[in-house]
Amino acid sequence: MTRFQVVPSGDEAPEGTPRPAGLEELLHRSATGDESAFGELYDAVSTRLFGLVRRVVRDPAQSEEVTQEVFLEIWRHSARFDAGRGSALSWMLTIAHRKAVDRVRSSEASRSRDESWGVSHQDVDHDATAEGAVQRLDAERVHRALQTLTDAQRQALELSYLSGYTHTEVASMLGLPLGTAKTRIRDGLIRLRDTMGVTS
Repeated sequence: MTRFQVVPSGDEAPEGTPRPAGLEELLHRSATGDESAFGELYDAVSTRLFGLVRRVVRDPAQSEEVTQEVFLEIWRHSARFDAGRGSALSWMLTIAHRKAVDRVRSSEASRSRDESWGVSHQDVDHDATAEGAVQRLDAERVHRALQTLTDAQRQALELSYLSGYTHTEVASMLGLPLGTAKTRIRDGLIRLRDTMGVTS
């Protein structure tokens, strides 16, 4: 795949141009190895997926790399798309969000390793060491608490709190009614609070 480029949405088709195929149809055709269908799919959603990745990853170069990885996964796994479980756009946005979060976590882990190496090679006073230990314990506690959530709750919370999307945007991205999205976020927060023993 060539270097990622943001492609205009192409909403304004010349008169007489056939109506573009729907995203679901393009995914199904891509699953059969239809490269032209995949090209159409890319043109239709590249700007949207890149925008989501950029909001999570921040760094432009890394965002381009992640978006390439997203389209590679879509191409390889397009046969797994199930229209009965949500819209094609929601399925692709979920892949993009997961890849973006993975990249952020990987970068943070790498930065943490670098910082740990630096700390271990310099004199650190007792208070700083204790503070670092407490922060690590808190991070581990949050991570363990997140594992107690259902996949649906965790996904909704990540979109809402890690990526900063509104409840309406989360509902749209996951192909859910607004009330359902709000319920997943609320239930996830309650479960996190209870798991971590936080009193309101």
